[in-house]
Amino acid sequence: MRGLDHDYEPDGKVTPVGFLLPDLDELSIAVCTSKVTSDCIVDAFDHFWTENKTRFPYIDTLVLLQDNGPENNGRRTQFLARMVDFVDKHHVNVRLAYYPPYHSKYNPVERCWDVLECHWNGALLDSVDAVVGYAQSMT
Repeated sequence: MRGLDHDYEPDGKVTPVGFLLPDLDELSIAVCTSKVTSDCIVDAFDHFWTENKTRFPYIDTLVLLQDNGPENNGRRTQFLARMVDFVDKHHVNVRLAYYPPYHSKYNPVERCWDVLECHWNGALLDSVDAVVGYAQSMT
């Protein structure tokens, strides 16, 4: 008989994509069940902006402060093409600002992931609903 160790094979993976509005002290988390790609990031941002743009009727420029990861760096043609489509769709200017490589620790949204990990505090995250539940109840 063979015993199971702590390294179980997951049914899937879940990755959070976050949008932090520091002036309003608000965090919005999209839960991606696919690999985080340029398309995933822009789709999550498009959903976020579609749901929230009426709150900001006088905003004409959005500044996205982000890490310089392979999915969203300034040389990633798929990411840039999708952002151009976003601008055309929503008629809003977008400025992409990047932290230098290996400096994402200074990005305030990165601190939110530590808070989320402390919040679920080793709980068994055995479903997407469990992850979403913890994300929704995080303060």
